[in-house]
Amino acid sequence: MYFIDCGYILNIQELDYNMVGRRTFFHSAVSGVLCTAGALSAAELALAEGRRVNFVDAVAPGSQDNGAAPQHHIRFSVIGVSHDHILGMTAAVIRGGGELAAVYAAEPDKRDAFLKRYPQAKLVNSEDEILNDSSIQLVLSATIPVERAPLGIRVMKHGKDYLSDKPGITTLEQLAHVKKAIAETKKIYAILYSERLEVKAAVYAGDLVKQGAIGKVVQTVNLAPHQVNAPSRAAWFWDPQKYGGIICDIGSHQVDQFLFYTGSKQAEVAYSQIGNFAHPHHPEFQDFGDVTLRGDGGVGYVRVDWFTPDGLGVWGDGRLFLLGTEGYIELRKYVDIAGRKGGNHLFIVDNKDVRYIDCSNVVLPFGPQFVADIVNRTHTAQDQEQCLLAAELVISAQKNAHRLHVKA
Repeated sequence: MYFIDCGYILNIQELDYNMVGRRTFFHSAVSGVLCTAGALSAAELALAEGRRVNFVDAVAPGSQDNGAAPQHHIRFSVIGVSHDHILGMTAAVIRGGGELAAVYAAEPDKRDAFLKRYPQAKLVNSEDEILNDSSIQLVLSATIPVERAPLGIRVMKHGKDYLSDKPGITTLEQLAHVKKAIAETKKIYAILYSERLEVKAAVYAGDLVKQGAIGKVVQTVNLAPHQVNAPSRAAWFWDPQKYGGIICDIGSHQVDQFLFYTGSKQAEVAYSQIGNFAHPHHPEFQDFGDVTLRGDGGVGYVRVDWFTPDGLGVWGDGRLFLLGTEGYIELRKYVDIAGRKGGNHLFIVDNKDVRYIDCSNVVLPFGPQFVADIVNRTHTAQDQEQCLLAAELVISAQKNAHRLHVKA
């Protein structure tokens, strides 16, 4: 492990921690020319000062039911494939026991990609063919964000449950109509906040929090950089009237996590801001946003952006910090820039030790739970009120955000 500052290289592994004067050496190193303050990790400073740190590497257990057949069966269809998230959404429902019946897709390139992945889907010529099919119990959609809520209302009024990509709702007016339709139809309006529900490290973090591993969670800090990959984006991607704005869009993942991990049932936006620092050719686009939140279970901070550099090798370095009264957890969901392979890395520090946990074996529960909810009329996979509260918070944060005018 190397620390570099002002041209000096310090190899911690080559130092003799038992040498005479080690504390003096490291204190002078931290304050002198070898390294700046904070260059050494807390663990390495602890070693340098003779304090014992217990490091543990572990692998999160899988489930004994990992290979078991789904317990329930439903028929579902897809309307709208504008975003590639629909591929993962479909996989989750199939994993839970869903039978894919049909797809309606307006964009030829997206339609072809979907059918290549799921050739069993019947291609239909209109959404009405799906809405009027009484054998279909659930409709999935990743259509253009502004169109998702109106579609969901039509789906529920046709007697079917609905699973939307995020953001599932883009305006407060849409939210009011969705709530009214839920009350009238008694149908499920779900939004797949996949950065919690379909990320193994996030699922395992939830298990640890439930077990009290870090005490009571009092704050979440969620950093969610994304790669813009401009050539691949459709025209609607650049128009906040179509995608809802950066906080409403990708920020919805993070606000969902804030509510879930803090256990907040009520919350408000303390402050929010948005900006376009690096995309002058799309003046209405927003490439940066952040939000401060207050809930009855804790507080939260969210930062979202479109600045992930190509050199990272993945679409974003999503990081989640859970501060508890007896410890803390950090997730590196998609990449560990320190060199560990793959994603789903979890770090936990408590009063006993420092642990790294590989979460790649964790079984994702959302698909089976959600299909069971469709059959049993329950809300195990996703709490309906929490789902809509997350939508309300990001819409409000977006609507009231201070507009930044700083040039990158």
